[in-house]
Amino acid sequence: MKLSIIGTGYVGLTTGACFAEVGHDVTCVDNDEAKVALLKAGGMPIYEPGLEELVQRNVAAGRLRFTTSIAEGVERSLVIFIAVPTPPLPDGSVDLSIIEKVAREIAASMTSYKIVVDKSTVPVRTGEKVAETIRRYCRAPVDFDVVSNPEFLREGFAVEDLMHPDRIVIGVRSQRPVAVMREIYEPFQAPIIVTDLNSAELIKHASNSFLALKISYINAISIICEATGANVQEVALGMGMDHRIGREFLQAGLGFGGSCFPKDLSAFIKIAEQVGYDFRLLKEVQRINAEQMDRFMKKITDTLWVLKDKTLGVLGLAFKQNTDDVRMSPAIELCRRLLKEGAHLRVHDPRAMEKARAVLPEATYVADMNEVAVGCDALVIATEWEEFKKLDLERARRVMTHPIMFDGRNLFDPREMERLGWVYKSVGR
Repeated sequence: MKLSIIGTGYVGLTTGACFAEVGHDVTCVDNDEAKVALLKAGGMPIYEPGLEELVQRNVAAGRLRFTTSIAEGVERSLVIFIAVPTPPLPDGSVDLSIIEKVAREIAASMTSYKIVVDKSTVPVRTGEKVAETIRRYCRAPVDFDVVSNPEFLREGFAVEDLMHPDRIVIGVRSQRPVAVMREIYEPFQAPIIVTDLNSAELIKHASNSFLALKISYINAISIICEATGANVQEVALGMGMDHRIGREFLQAGLGFGGSCFPKDLSAFIKIAEQVGYDFRLLKEVQRINAEQMDRFMKKITDTLWVLKDKTLGVLGLAFKQNTDDVRMSPAIELCRRLLKEGAHLRVHDPRAMEKARAVLPEATYVADMNEVAVGCDALVIATEWEEFKKLDLERARRVMTHPIMFDGRNLFDPREMERLGWVYKSVGR
């Protein structure tokens, strides 16, 4: 199948590479000339485990190519996927101007029947607007279909999620594009749900909002655990063994962040408001998430008293493990709050330091995680990277002014840390 992907961010680039991997002929389009030049030269604009090898293999095989021309992508393909950013607006709604612009450019380039697939996370009824825009700006007397095909990719696990999906959602206005969409996804051997456009768009927002709710729920439970001497990890394990609940997304910590959950939650609240429903439950999810960071900061200030001129080591800058993405990262927000209190920061992240420098220039960046603790008054774990569990705790204890750790991701065992002589504060334990 000849496919085009417009947008080469985390979703677009991963989708294009995985489609090529199963045999489709894929053209990836982006208006960022520097990014396209980088990809053509064999470089990668993002870090995603397994993605670089996938891209290189399929470029070499001739199944994957990059261009800045939407017209070229439209001409080469039967199916065009839109995977461009949908940034938040100040009122919580979503800026759809990029999607609208892309829809107009697709329309201007169409000379034969095309299937236009919305892969970006968009408010309900966006598919209808995309169809209306293409109809309005299409110069040729040709037909087309608009499909909603939301992505459910986790950054850091995107290749795995796309190659082995839980389900494929296809929203349509008629049955005409269904056979083609089924053929595209047939190699992935996943259940396919065919529904109407609006339901498909709602499935995405409803799913992400529910996962955010799970995170805020276990963070609320962590507060009760701390007050009663219980262990939130054991509570989460006992809950998660119930197949109706599941263990995933029941990790207490600093709260959710990244480019998806906060934006999608705000957008869904706004969507509900526009159709006359006050989604108070999701507003409470937002409030719990914001207060979780406040509570963690209070732990630090209660223990250290004055932060001004103290040196803190922070392990983790990405919003989660296995990515270099620092957009709306709780780790970055925590660093900003510590800096605002007058602290000096020594920071390390396995992948995200280059991108963090642009948004956190005041910090001192340390290449080796075992060097971060040198001269520090306390250590802070802000991202759940697996390698942080291998931190040389004995060496860190020796090079600090006092061995204090604030573990915002519950990576270490409290009893073991106490045995090693640390003042150890975690979440919900």
